[in-house]
Amino acid sequence: MTSRRVLPGEWAPQSAVMLTWPHPGTDWADVLDQVEPVFTDIAKAVLRFEHLLISCEHVVRVQELERFLNSYAEEHGFPGRVIAVPAPANDTWARDHGPLTVQTEDGLALLDFRFNAWGGKFQWEKDDALNRHLANAGAFGATPLQPVDFVLEGGSIESDGQGTILTTSECLLTPTRNPSQDRTAIERLLAEMLGADRVLWLNHGYLAGDDTDSHIDTLARFCAPDHICYVACSDAADEHYSALAAMEEELQEFHQRDGSAYRLTALPWPDPIYDEDGNRLPATYANFLIINGAVLVPTYGVGQDAEAINVLKQVFPDREIVPIDCRPLILQHGSLHCVTMQIPAGVVSP
Repeated sequence: MTSRRVLPGEWAPQSAVMLTWPHPGTDWADVLDQVEPVFTDIAKAVLRFEHLLISCEHVVRVQELERFLNSYAEEHGFPGRVIAVPAPANDTWARDHGPLTVQTEDGLALLDFRFNAWGGKFQWEKDDALNRHLANAGAFGATPLQPVDFVLEGGSIESDGQGTILTTSECLLTPTRNPSQDRTAIERLLAEMLGADRVLWLNHGYLAGDDTDSHIDTLARFCAPDHICYVACSDAADEHYSALAAMEEELQEFHQRDGSAYRLTALPWPDPIYDEDGNRLPATYANFLIINGAVLVPTYGVGQDAEAINVLKQVFPDREIVPIDCRPLILQHGSLHCVTMQIPAGVVSP
């Protein structure tokens, strides 16, 4: 590869994971008692392996969290790993409003893409400004934050760390994000900002209850440069069957840079989960998070949880598999990967 910028794979060494904590001003207001324990479980799991960057709009709450999590970390032998910043936020989806960190010829750079709540579906102005608040507070050390006048969510792209981006046309070509940009223009932007010299577009894939227009991180994930995990539905009566079967065929047709096929691993399809109004919720095992030495895996209290854990143990034999009960998260149509953003090594150094 030529000397240029690159978006690291998620398995690359990390300095921290970012969490934007829920507060009463978010859509979590009525279920804070259910969802905060999930965020706490994620925070504790991350702290075992690396630093944790949390922010919350409520100053008193972020101070409480800082004391609690610092105490937990110190008690378990890894003190000094908590960075806490009071900062306004509309919601909690750090994967999509957090920065994307690229390696450039001049070192690391944090890219602050625009965020408009998946095409203007919800309020977004505070979330769009959050990275600037964190940078101004020193949360990213000396790493520069570069604004990018383009709407792009972290959950919409997967990187192999070697210049290949995996994405969905349903999401990136939605006109409510970047209406003046066609596929060619978007590929040019991904090349310029992320160093992508190959973009693999999935034209199929669907997840009921998803607000993101088919984010790739709910459907298919790079586990290594030559390996993709993906969700597969074997029930022909399920509403997802046709779209996911077509997606599987597309993945089988993709090739690596050297022309060889990708290693593909199917993840189980969870039993349907519905909200109190009978709407199907977007439970997916593809929404795992890779961190230093571990993989955090969302579970949903259904029969397929154990199989998903076992599959990912085989995919990541050198990492600890840490299950996190994420059933409360899907009440707001996201899961574990959606509420986190990894920050590569070299950025956060408290």
